[in-house]
Amino acid sequence: MSFVTLDSVSAATPDGRLLFDNLNLAIGAERIGLVGRNGVGKSSLLALIAGLRPPLSGTVTRSGTVATLEQTPDLSPGARLVDLLGVGADWNRLARIERGEGDETDLSDADWELPARLDQALADVGLSGLEPERPATALSGGQATRAGLARLLIAQPDVLLLDEPTNNLDAEARETVGRVLARWRGGAVVGSHDRSLLRGMDRIVELSSLGARSYGGGWDLYAERKALEAEAAQRDLDHAEREVRRVAREVQIARERKDRRDAAGKRFADRGGTPKIVLGMMAERAETSGAREGRLADKLATQAAEAKASAEARVERARTLGFELPSSGLPEGRTVLAFDEVAFAWPDGTPVVAGLSFRLVGPERVAVSGPNGAGKTTLIRLTTGDLSPIAGDVKVSVLVALLDQRAALLNDDETILENFRRLNPNASVNDAHAALARFLFRNVAAHQIAGTLSGGERLRAALACVLCAAVPPQLLILDEPTNHLDLASIEAVEAALSGYDGALLVVSHDTDFLEAIGIERTIALKPGDAASDLR
Repeated sequence: MSFVTLDSVSAATPDGRLLFDNLNLAIGAERIGLVGRNGVGKSSLLALIAGLRPPLSGTVTRSGTVATLEQTPDLSPGARLVDLLGVGADWNRLARIERGEGDETDLSDADWELPARLDQALADVGLSGLEPERPATALSGGQATRAGLARLLIAQPDVLLLDEPTNNLDAEARETVGRVLARWRGGAVVGSHDRSLLRGMDRIVELSSLGARSYGGGWDLYAERKALEAEAAQRDLDHAEREVRRVAREVQIARERKDRRDAAGKRFADRGGTPKIVLGMMAERAETSGAREGRLADKLATQAAEAKASAEARVERARTLGFELPSSGLPEGRTVLAFDEVAFAWPDGTPVVAGLSFRLVGPERVAVSGPNGAGKTTLIRLTTGDLSPIAGDVKVSVLVALLDQRAALLNDDETILENFRRLNPNASVNDAHAALARFLFRNVAAHQIAGTLSGGERLRAALACVLCAAVPPQLLILDEPTNHLDLASIEAVEAALSGYDGALLVVSHDTDFLEAIGIERTIALKPGDAASDLR
């Protein structure tokens, strides 16, 4: 049974750019992982399914209820946890009855099972013990997201819609989202680049400008199929290129043969003695034969060129995403960063870290883990000098570059080239263009306004600006670098960082990303405690 059916659906951006066309999709009691490049229309598709926007063409039929996980829940003053859960009015009704203030309408409409269902939903998302009337503003971002999940569990719709539900969540909260989906028995569509979450899907739907393509199974099966398809596409391209060369050789041979025949015919005619009518017939026959051979050659060349263009279109996008990072020149054995019994607390006395000690030596790759609020961002700000410890010492012995998830070092109203020259004032225009070309911003691409870039493009531009400096940093700090990247961009960044010869200090909840870039050990933080070094 399908709860939602999309038939020949098209969608476009407000300025008229077509996102996808002729999309067909049926959603039943299954978990669907929705993937695709940034800007391809995943959020728009979820809005179409939810009925929040009409399709440009086609139809969306719903035979069940649909609910969406809110990405920006109401945390305004006066809002309570029960309001985030969508049961504020029902809760108020029970409260009036309990105080003896309820009227007949309250008594007839009361949801007597609400407290039990509310407690169960909060337990399912890891919020047991929170007071239902707790102010929404007192919730952390992760708690607010969990409350949004609990709201869906209470509502029990036929289909859940989740758009990047694990962004900005710590590892424990990410696991909670996965557990909720694993137990869900209705339909679910999850737009995500979280490969761990996508592994639990029943199928993966890849969205592109051509529509939607479905792959049975979770992320790993999808990735395997895509790798095989990429190999096949490359083989097709290699074959098409060989065919273009073969046809070009045959066309050249045919032209040379025709030129020799024409030359021989001219010599024959120049000797004389042959009637003009015979010479005319011979010339006409040669012209007809030459035209026929020419048309055949043109047809073969066109067919070969079209086959090559089609094959290139299948592999070109993946190829152009790849880029390499320049050498940092960091020697083995050099101590890059040292924390010695470091402590930090906010002015109100709230401790963040205490007794924190570790070393980062040579081109080590170290991850910093811990729940939200454990001090990961504080550790980064202590490293960059943005904060000073209240006890202990922080020693940084190399040049450091920090890239957060939004690449904040870029000014949105400047072009990539202008950002590069602002951050590297001694670089000439030619130097800047050459550096940006290494990161695939060639020619006019370097003149794109930074504020218009996708997440992957923005991170790539930021990497170019800091790593192509006259003196490149030897310690690169990455703070949740994958949060706003699509999967293709994540894989490109992983490939680039795998070959980087400097030191890495990485804060990320994406375990697949950490494994792909070769993290060697992890510094695990707990709120207010010393860290443990996990090798």
